[in-house]
Amino acid sequence: MNTTTVKAGEGSVARGVPMPDVRQDKQGDLAPQERLDIAMRNFVRDFGAVAATYLESCIHCGNCAEACQYYVQTGDPRYTPIWKIEPFKQAYKREMSPFAPIIRALGLKRRVTVEELEEWQELIFDSCTMCGRCTMICPMAIDIASLVGLARHGMHKAGLVPHELFAAAERGEREGSPLGATPKVFKERVDWISDEEEVEVHMDLPQADVLVTISSIEIQKYPQSIAALAKVLNHMGLSWTFRSQGYEATNFGLLSGNADWQRHMSMKLIDAAIACKASLVLLPECGHAYTAMRWQGATMYGKPLPFKVRHISEFLAEHIADGSIRVRKGLNKSVTFHDPCQVVRRGGAIEGPRIVLEALGAEIREMRENRGMNWCCGGGGGVISIHRADALRYKAFQIKMRQVEDTGAEMLVTSCSNCRLSFDDSQAHFHWDKTAHSLLEAVAENLDTPPARAAAGPDGARAP
Repeated sequence: MNTTTVKAGEGSVARGVPMPDVRQDKQGDLAPQERLDIAMRNFVRDFGAVAATYLESCIHCGNCAEACQYYVQTGDPRYTPIWKIEPFKQAYKREMSPFAPIIRALGLKRRVTVEELEEWQELIFDSCTMCGRCTMICPMAIDIASLVGLARHGMHKAGLVPHELFAAAERGEREGSPLGATPKVFKERVDWISDEEEVEVHMDLPQADVLVTISSIEIQKYPQSIAALAKVLNHMGLSWTFRSQGYEATNFGLLSGNADWQRHMSMKLIDAAIACKASLVLLPECGHAYTAMRWQGATMYGKPLPFKVRHISEFLAEHIADGSIRVRKGLNKSVTFHDPCQVVRRGGAIEGPRIVLEALGAEIREMRENRGMNWCCGGGGGVISIHRADALRYKAFQIKMRQVEDTGAEMLVTSCSNCRLSFDDSQAHFHWDKTAHSLLEAVAENLDTPPARAAAGPDGARAP
């Protein structure tokens, strides 16, 4: 891969991240050796007992290759998942492994070069969504996805992040939103969708039982999700609110490898929930938002979170089951469900969407590989934001197209807006006739009774 400055031409901004006129896949003015030293220092710093065990456990069986959509579609051995962290592994073997002194003395593992890191930028960022399918199939239970995440930390410190991914993460740190959905933009979008859909949307209540969050993709491309959330929560009569100081669930700090930015984005939601005394933080249809807050939020906070965290699909299933969300069987068609990697495979929220779809009267037609082994949409982990990765991503997406078509289902549903965006983008590219629909919006469209206005007073108290 060439990380020198090149002309990229014009590109669509439909995905929220414009194609750069001039690519700059290096950040800062570091000398090559300094860049390498920083990367290696940070790689080594992340070596803990768990990572070391993973790196010592690989038996080079090659099973992970067959689990990766990029390898399966190209046959290129570079896309073998465990190979994507080879510089990380070399640094570990030379510096931290039990036999590191012998390895260095005999030259069994040479030093990683900055040229290798530049080449590996494509493998770590462009061709890995951190979907974890390789983890599921590894006979040694090596969590390759988490190792790629650790490798991204070192790459970020060294200033070796793809142009668009860095720009989105930096904008998120600076403006509070990676795709420009600032508090002002969000408030305007809420006011518009509230009038358009004739639904009350609660903003900045001083106290509420539920803090509701949203992703940049939904704010900018799928604003109906805002109305759908409001309709469902008002239907339940809950005390809930968005907070203008903590609504953005998308965490590009996590995706870019900047742990400090990841923590800042997480703390905005945590502080907002604490400020309004919420007992539940409700995450939107966003997979990596689920990873960042549900599974890594307490790490960022430094102690257990003082509230529950739930993905919207979990929430819908739980409350449809207990009767507090009443729906009619309005779908009345065959439906296949795309399992978002970070919610289902990595997060374990597996059966909730199926409970919801059954309640809506759908005939569920499962893809051959489903639930924890479903194939990734190919756009997660920030990949969809990297324009130079488009050709590879479209090639990988063809697996998803075959999966969906083989079911013969009339309707495709998912519970991740990033997956939905990946489907929409690939649908346009291939002139495909399948559209991914939102699970949440399907529920909102099939509520059994008109939403009961939540009588939340100035303190956000629940209606009697």
